[in-house]
Amino acid sequence: MSSPLVLVRILISGSRALGKAFYEAGRQAAKKGAIAGDAAGVGHANSGSVTDQLTRQHRMTLDEARLILNVNKEAELEQVLKNYEHLYKANSPPPKPEKPVKPASKKTAAIPDHSHYLQSKVVRAKERWEAELKAGNAPAAAEAQAPPPPPPSSGPTTTPPPS
Repeated sequence: MSSPLVLVRILISGSRALGKAFYEAGRQAAKKGAIAGDAAGVGHANSGSVTDQLTRQHRMTLDEARLILNVNKEAELEQVLKNYEHLYKANSPPPKPEKPVKPASKKTAAIPDHSHYLQSKVVRAKERWEAELKAGNAPAAAEAQAPPPPPPSSGPTTTPPPS
């Protein structure tokens, strides 16, 4: 066999193997993306219940919100708001000084002591917790405002036959 022919065969077989590998990887990625959903817990929120609707709307489960706010299931509103205020202030940027402060040296960069990302997560967790609280109280409020059902009739009633 001539060397150019061998090189062409190697190139073709290598291209086939690489093409099959890319095809399989793409197929697996598409399958995994369809199953996994786009956020933790959101992919499984598909039953249509109020809690699942809130999870899809806020893109955060109630458990995630509680973990972020560092509260347990039985936490009172005061405790949640206290933790929210603390975490929000801890991750907010410090107030700007009236006089600009010159850095000690230009080589050392100041490490920020705040995080806009964490601050936004804290806000979203509070919003999710409040939405769940409103949804949990909504059925009780609707029952309180609904008129009472009519009393049952005491005897059998007959309707007149149509004429």
